[in-house]
Amino acid sequence: MNNILITGGAGYLGSHACLNLLEAGYGIYIVDSLENSSFESISRVNRFFKEKNKFADNKIKFFKADITNFEKLKIIFEHALCNNQKIIAVLHFAGLKAVSESEENPIKYWEYNVSGSINLFKVMELYDCKNIVFSSSAAVYGNNQNCPIKEDSSLIPSNVYGKTKKTIEEILTDLHFRKNWGVAILRYFNPVGAHHSGIIGENPISNKNNLFPIICEVAKDNNKKLNIFGKDWPTRDGTCLRDYVHVEDIIDGHEKALRLLLNSKHNLIKVNLGTGKGTTVLELINTFKKVNDIKIEYEFSERRIGDCGVLFADSRLSNSILNWKARKTLDDICRDGWRWGLKNPYGYIKNLEELDLSIYCEI
Repeated sequence: MNNILITGGAGYLGSHACLNLLEAGYGIYIVDSLENSSFESISRVNRFFKEKNKFADNKIKFFKADITNFEKLKIIFEHALCNNQKIIAVLHFAGLKAVSESEENPIKYWEYNVSGSINLFKVMELYDCKNIVFSSSAAVYGNNQNCPIKEDSSLIPSNVYGKTKKTIEEILTDLHFRKNWGVAILRYFNPVGAHHSGIIGENPISNKNNLFPIICEVAKDNNKKLNIFGKDWPTRDGTCLRDYVHVEDIIDGHEKALRLLLNSKHNLIKVNLGTGKGTTVLELINTFKKVNDIKIEYEFSERRIGDCGVLFADSRLSNSILNWKARKTLDDICRDGWRWGLKNPYGYIKNLEELDLSIYCEI
């Protein structure tokens, strides 16, 4: 069995990746600081997997640690080696991602995202683990791009968060060419929705600035209104246009990239993960209302400084290289996201009695 380390594995994308890779037959090591996530997500993933696979042993090992802690990362790799479960690849999701916070506190973002990643890469090198799928972002392109955005577009990030992602991409590119690493860099656009079961999704507590959790919060409270920033953008209805991709499709792209790295020698992959078409904020709201038969009250305010009117991907390269395509529709996104919202109105509530501590490893 191939063993994979997932950094940030308790987060929104990381938890979906854990379930996806479990179902694909991998053994999973997880490192997460739990600063902006919850162990409950991983506990649910393990319980859900074992309910579907009655006689399965635990294939998850969870370690609470920060990627800025070099010694703890070494302990995780050593633990795997001592148990004859050598980690052969990493899915790297760990990182801070709030654009506005990155502008207010750049040192925090450079230290965690870049220094933390360098720590990880050092330990990987030490334990001869040379395959990595990196969770990058469309933020590396910046705002002044012609759409659809292609992978060879200029990388001119417009905020500190995007700059840290670009820097990590550059480090990984160097590791590929100078150290023969297998590297997949996935630049995804707007991951939304939730697992179709409703057991895991985007935690509203840790993602207060993301549009979709806000839509769900407004849908749950008739006294709230959704604030839409700007109605005079150069789009078909005046609201911002983005490329919304179902989280399960995003994670499918990671699994396909991982498989390609493990089946080939020293690959370097840089691709977008997007639908290739844009959806406006109003179109997303109206689809959510229609699919879930619910009211969403909204109001308009001024544009936000730094916002961009139109951003969507050219996704043909990921289709060609990874044989990947976004298959879930906007209806699926809205339906699955709302199912998660209804089942988990307060997100992960940290009910200790229901946590599966058998996968929690002290470090």
